[in-house]
Amino acid sequence: MAKHQKVLVLDFGGQYNQLIARRVRELNVFCDLKSSDMTADDVRAYDPIGIIFTGGPNSVYEPDAPRIDPEILKLGIPVLGICYGCQLIAFTMGGKVEHAPTSEYGKSDLVTLQDSLLTEDVPAESVCWMSHTDYVADLPEGFRSVAHTAVCPTAAFENAEKRIYGIQFHPEVKHTQFGMTFLKNFLYNVCHAAGDWTMSNFLAEQVESIRKRVGSGKVLCAMSGGVDSAVAATLLHRAVGDQLTCVFVDHGLLRKYESDEVVSVFRDRLGMNLIRADASERFLTKLEGVSDPEKKRKIIGEEFIRVFEAEAKKIGAVDYLVQGTIYPDVIESGKGKSDVIKSHHNVGGLPDVVDFKEIIEPLRDLFKDEVRRLGFELGLDRKIVMRQPFPGPGLAIRIMGAVTREKLETLRDADFILRDEIAKAGLDEQIWQYFAVITNSPTVGVMGDHRTYENVIALRAVTSVDAMTADWARIPYDVLEKISIRIINEVKHANRIVYDITSKPPATIEWE
Repeated sequence: MAKHQKVLVLDFGGQYNQLIARRVRELNVFCDLKSSDMTADDVRAYDPIGIIFTGGPNSVYEPDAPRIDPEILKLGIPVLGICYGCQLIAFTMGGKVEHAPTSEYGKSDLVTLQDSLLTEDVPAESVCWMSHTDYVADLPEGFRSVAHTAVCPTAAFENAEKRIYGIQFHPEVKHTQFGMTFLKNFLYNVCHAAGDWTMSNFLAEQVESIRKRVGSGKVLCAMSGGVDSAVAATLLHRAVGDQLTCVFVDHGLLRKYESDEVVSVFRDRLGMNLIRADASERFLTKLEGVSDPEKKRKIIGEEFIRVFEAEAKKIGAVDYLVQGTIYPDVIESGKGKSDVIKSHHNVGGLPDVVDFKEIIEPLRDLFKDEVRRLGFELGLDRKIVMRQPFPGPGLAIRIMGAVTREKLETLRDADFILRDEIAKAGLDEQIWQYFAVITNSPTVGVMGDHRTYENVIALRAVTSVDAMTADWARIPYDVLEKISIRIINEVKHANRIVYDITSKPPATIEWE
């Protein structure tokens, strides 16, 4: 497989660090986000064309603040420090970092010099996004300021000879008008990037690599119908064809028409060897009378593994098991800080129950948006590629209290109407996630001449970048009105609609 140029992003704990890596990749340069404790020898072995130090919450003067191996700055590899990374460069190389007389948070007016490789095509005056209390008061010897704000004399600095640069503001956020220009200048003007990180290149290289690795072996994939497993399975099918078998466990907790759609797309249209295991009755029986959300999750996770195990035994030993692991999962597990994974559809427990030799994780280098781009490159339909996030336990955790067949049908119908009207309004790709919830609080209503006592349906819609934080979506009132009227008129056992206007935090996106 072709060897890509790589940029190394060293993580100092800032809130935008994954976003920095994504922005680098958007500029067609591959990068990895790694721990800031890498040594100069580690960096040399990684062989990057450039290094980016991220922001972080610390002050360089705190005793437990993260540091760098100072030898990294002597390797001759271009370095860009952002926010804390900028201060750390100055501090490490003999400059002075002080508590700023005035902190800067939010938008600031930036004045930029025009004679630096870092500032090419950036106008003399623009807007940047600041988030700092400390600032670089005195630059190390051989450095100069190339940008400033009213209260920050060194908003960007350089040592062109050593190819070391620092930016106090955040170029990765959209609030910085020319942030991508700063990043592009560092990557292309300073690091001389070739821009060879494209989805078409990645696809061709992965197909070639998978074919060489698999040879004539048998491959097994757990298919959930979600974006990650769909793209992973389609990529493997492109590479090895009928050597791939996909097992789709239908637990009866999917959205309306979703189960049939998975079979139609992947088995009937794409010609995959797809086994559909209809275990809906088994799951509903196990869930009967269970109200606790964590118990529901545990039951569904365990049953999923048992059903998959039974289907895998019918197939027999396989050489490779495919997992839809994506890059954010790799980053979190690498830090050792990942929370307990609630979704079972990332085949968390499957390796223990399948007789296989190796795991193939073809998406482990990709962010979610890159997985979607790969899906389009593979020719998958937009409705598959742009499918919104869906929890592994499915609709079971969108029904407050015990799951029943009646509530499932009510929820499927209400959720379908919500999604249908959001799509008709052209909002389906503007909203990160949107769904209906059956609350555990029936209320009195009047329909015709009769009083009713039925379910309250809550609607939830949020905007987000990565689901770490989320804001409630401002759906126009007329669209909400159409959704409410349709659900009341078309869905049995629903008589009241409410809209959740809570952000994350303090709430989570899902209700359970």
